[in-house]
Amino acid sequence: MKKIFISSLLLISVLKVSAQESFSRKDSLQGGLRPERTCFDVLRYDLNIKINPDEKSIVGYNRVSFKVVSNTSRIQLDLFDNMQIDSIIYAKKKLAYKREFNAVFIDFPEVLNATTNQSLKFYYSGKPIVAQNAPWDGGFVFKKDRQGKDWIGVACQGMGASAWFPVKDSQSDEPDMGATIRVAVPNGLMNVSNGRFMGSEDLKNGYTRWDWKVDSPINTYSITVNIGDYVNIHENYKGLDLDYYVLRDKEAAAKIHFEEVKPMMDCFQSKFGAYPFAGDGYKLVETPYLGMEHQSAVAYGNKFVKGYLGTDRTFTGIGLLFDYIIIHETGHEWFGNSVTSKDIADMWIHEGFTTYSEAIFVECQYGYEKGQKYVNGMKKNVDNQSPIIGPHGVNKEGSGDMYDKGALLLNTLRHVVGNDDKWWKILLDYSLKFRHKIIDTETVINFFNQETGMNLTPVFNQYLRHAEIPKLELKIAKGKLQYRWNTEETNFAMPVDVKIDGQKTRLQPSQQWTASKYQVKDLNNVEVLTNDFYINVN
Repeated sequence: MKKIFISSLLLISVLKVSAQESFSRKDSLQGGLRPERTCFDVLRYDLNIKINPDEKSIVGYNRVSFKVVSNTSRIQLDLFDNMQIDSIIYAKKKLAYKREFNAVFIDFPEVLNATTNQSLKFYYSGKPIVAQNAPWDGGFVFKKDRQGKDWIGVACQGMGASAWFPVKDSQSDEPDMGATIRVAVPNGLMNVSNGRFMGSEDLKNGYTRWDWKVDSPINTYSITVNIGDYVNIHENYKGLDLDYYVLRDKEAAAKIHFEEVKPMMDCFQSKFGAYPFAGDGYKLVETPYLGMEHQSAVAYGNKFVKGYLGTDRTFTGIGLLFDYIIIHETGHEWFGNSVTSKDIADMWIHEGFTTYSEAIFVECQYGYEKGQKYVNGMKKNVDNQSPIIGPHGVNKEGSGDMYDKGALLLNTLRHVVGNDDKWWKILLDYSLKFRHKIIDTETVINFFNQETGMNLTPVFNQYLRHAEIPKLELKIAKGKLQYRWNTEETNFAMPVDVKIDGQKTRLQPSQQWTASKYQVKDLNNVEVLTNDFYINVN
């Protein structure tokens, strides 16, 4: 697995949850880290399957190679209970196992000793869940293309990769040595998966197997199949292989539309460091659903239009200057695929940084003012009704505010730092320090505290662990401006910039009323810079 960076602060497995929210044994089996999971570290997955579009079925196996971390005779893998286990083979013998919901507890005939490398073959078959509204509900998508040919994809973030193949279904562990994905599909179709294409083989039974190899650690929900009558557009841009797989009738459109990838790569690599999976190449693959950040094989279904299916999520007009899916889903290659959260409760680490990357792309292309207008347009999408961080250990994400509010938090921190050279260095160092790493929220906070030289813990806590954003309260007493923060987080303090009679100054409010030196007759003469700081003012 990737090296896991977890802070020294104890992170309770399951945070306090509201009285209305309860979790089951099934939830903790999927989201938790019990000894049957932590006793081994996955080294590699070798997936070899056949997909039958007519039956909407899968048959095959996954070879799971792993290193034993602590002595054990039982491990947990995962496969949705609607899928059939055909056999689990270890040392040429069938292993006993017990199914509990989607968990599969596998018993070995002897103790596996710590530090040893082991492998097993997990044979399975069945009809995976079919998504009704991918990528939001998760599952397989079986459609026909515009020529009536099969067009198939899968999206399983949140749901879990065990919806369609046996795997250690936890973000806390990724295969150190990557994966191979071998998928047999009917002749006349192609399968595109993650990593590098290794060749195809006609199996002489009406099927052709397409082989792909990933050399980097990979999120299990990023492992993917894309089946269709694809054509490949290839070029090399500044040493990086770019491959686009689109349906045949979209080849001409893709050659023009995907030119946006080049300035995007220039921008992101200047701000976040080199593309983190260069060895596996970069791909966009046209899919029968909107999109997903499948590592080195980004799913693209935005219909070759600008914006989000031709609309602007920020209502500023700026969102129509670029293809949302290309920019957002590729941003995840740095934030989500390279830097990964240990638990989906901390998915803001993926979505907040990636949504912020959209504004960074706008700034790279069109300048600071448009970038700021774009990120402030996100405010319309924020509910502020529940915390961004969810309960840990139960496979539960927090609020959807993790996207836009997460981006606005980062934009606020940029202005708290107040020095763009320093800010961009912090962001670059963050991406590089945790490249191909698994982290948690406390690790993020500790990093920003150290790099800024500030105590930002209360700031992160207010935005991430509480529903409301900070409220700056102002009043005039004895002719002078007074101010304080009103927040749920105790000991909250954060600098904020204001203009008093047109002159910019920085205040240092706490939760106690502070009298300033500024003579003010009317609060209308005080302008709080709420485009720089995502706060309420009263």
